[in-house]
Amino acid sequence: MRIPARTGLTLACCAALAIISLSLVHQMTRERLEAARQQWLLQGLSAVLPEGPYDEDPLSSRRMITAPELGSTQALPLYTVYRDRQPLAAVLSVIAPDGYNGDIRLLLGVRPDGQIIGARVTEHRETPGLGDDIEIIRSDWITQFAGRSLQHDTASAWAVTRFGGHFDSLTGATITPQAVITAIHRALQWYQQHRDEVFSS
Repeated sequence: MRIPARTGLTLACCAALAIISLSLVHQMTRERLEAARQQWLLQGLSAVLPEGPYDEDPLSSRRMITAPELGSTQALPLYTVYRDRQPLAAVLSVIAPDGYNGDIRLLLGVRPDGQIIGARVTEHRETPGLGDDIEIIRSDWITQFAGRSLQHDTASAWAVTRFGGHFDSLTGATITPQAVITAIHRALQWYQQHRDEVFSS
């Protein structure tokens, strides 16, 4: 059936308007999501960094590094902060690849001497009511890493108490906390060997 020219033009205009509207909505949504992501990331960084002031905004220091010891063969973000041009802290992006239900992503804040400032889980798929107690909003389990370092804890200490280590487990869950402990320990070992590289720029 042949469509009249006027009807065809109307349909074309409607389609064009629909495409423009969808594009605008997509753009606005993407900008809002990006703003929310940046705000969420800044909150995470603030939780594992010492109090400011800093020479620069931590987000502006972001650079990508590739270090399998941090849990991935893909490049991961690294953040550094300075005060009076002296290194103050670094935040490593760490992945525990052996969580009960897959990867557990963390932010790990460390001082130049390797002492942990704090750690926060940023993404996981652990079992609700069991493994998800690694989240700060669920329990304070993750806070036990603050103040720890390779200098103050032997290699055997980096395990849950059930395995002879110094870290509390989670009720009904052992694999999840051990995965986090192992990932953080491995990240500290990498940091100890690459501190100069971390603060090189």
